[in-house]
Amino acid sequence: GYGRREMKNAHRRLLGWGAGALLVGALAAVAAGCGSSGESKSSSTTNTTSSAPAGTPSSIGKGEGSLNLIEWPYYSDPAFAKKFTQQTGCVIHRKDAGSSNQMVALMRQGGGGGGGQWDLVSASGDASLRLIKGGDVKAVNINLIPAWKGFIPIFKSPAHNTVDGVHYGVSLQWGPNVLLYNNQKVKPGPTEWGALYDQKYKGQITVPNNPIQIADAAFYLMHSKPSLGIKDPYELNKTQFDATVKLLKQQRKLVKLYWNYDTDGRAAFANGDVSLGAIWPVDTIALQAKKVPVTEVIPKDGATGWADTWMLAKKAPHPNCAYKWMKYVTTPQVQAQQALIFGETPVNPHACPFMNKIQAGSCTKYHLNEPLSYYDTIKFWKTPVADCGDGKTDCMDYNAWQTAWTQITG
Repeated sequence: GYGRREMKNAHRRLLGWGAGALLVGALAAVAAGCGSSGESKSSSTTNTTSSAPAGTPSSIGKGEGSLNLIEWPYYSDPAFAKKFTQQTGCVIHRKDAGSSNQMVALMRQGGGGGGGQWDLVSASGDASLRLIKGGDVKAVNINLIPAWKGFIPIFKSPAHNTVDGVHYGVSLQWGPNVLLYNNQKVKPGPTEWGALYDQKYKGQITVPNNPIQIADAAFYLMHSKPSLGIKDPYELNKTQFDATVKLLKQQRKLVKLYWNYDTDGRAAFANGDVSLGAIWPVDTIALQAKKVPVTEVIPKDGATGWADTWMLAKKAPHPNCAYKWMKYVTTPQVQAQQALIFGETPVNPHACPFMNKIQAGSCTKYHLNEPLSYYDTIKFWKTPVADCGDGKTDCMDYNAWQTAWTQITG
């Protein structure tokens, strides 16, 4: 199922992401004691507004008393969700999903559009366009989400949740894919993504087991082989796609582990089974906390990254509670709480001081205080579709990516 998060053992999972009892206690203390928000270096945004799409509400009505979520585990963790229910009366009913494919499947049950059961889905970029193009989610009035105005600019109207200027949800949290290596075994330390395709590291490499990983290879070729003409690693014509798949089939001989969950990749580093790989900042932090000698690098060319969106189901039975939730979870304080429970980075830079109050230095560790230019180097997950965005429709779609990935890893 190409999972992004582990669900098998909730307690281990929560501790594995660095939450634990001390952090939950700290969250409660911050919730009780914080009132004002500060700014990070990347918080200089304009207070623009967006015109409301036809058919969207002009205000948020009274809550219906329930809110049904399809979510990555802990995306409505009681540490921050309990206060929401107390304030709104919207009682949360959650369905944890382990993969983007599972989220799409759940949304398409019962005739699609959430089947009249689900209100919101916390879709990643490798699922969001599938839901938009499939008619399973509907446009939202972003002006009803006040915190949106203060988002890091790239997350206001990203290509993975905004089509032709219409927003199909509100950005939530994100994370870059980073190059991680054991600094005792890999010397000198690599500085480029090409290390993951280098024969000298055969048997030492780990990468995610996910069709969207094809974009990482395409991103590398975009810079290392400009003659291919790749402009967007998620928009590949057949020639570009075939070259990328060829590179990945060569890489297959070098890979020790394709990880289904990042905790598997993390364990492989901790056990010494691998010494080089693609993984996430949360894993770097967890490994360094255990004194595993690892160093994280984001090469100068940049990286791919994932970003999640709360998307409103077309047949949402509780739209007012859904809007209230989107409004609530995008506020700086809640953004900080969720980020540190889950191990990810807020889209609202005003969360930075709250993060540091909960866990000193965490804003920097999770890259929230980077300059705005940093975000231009991150190519966020986007569902591959046939429309290349330049008037041509000869790009390889997600089905082709899935088929190729099975051939690559099989």
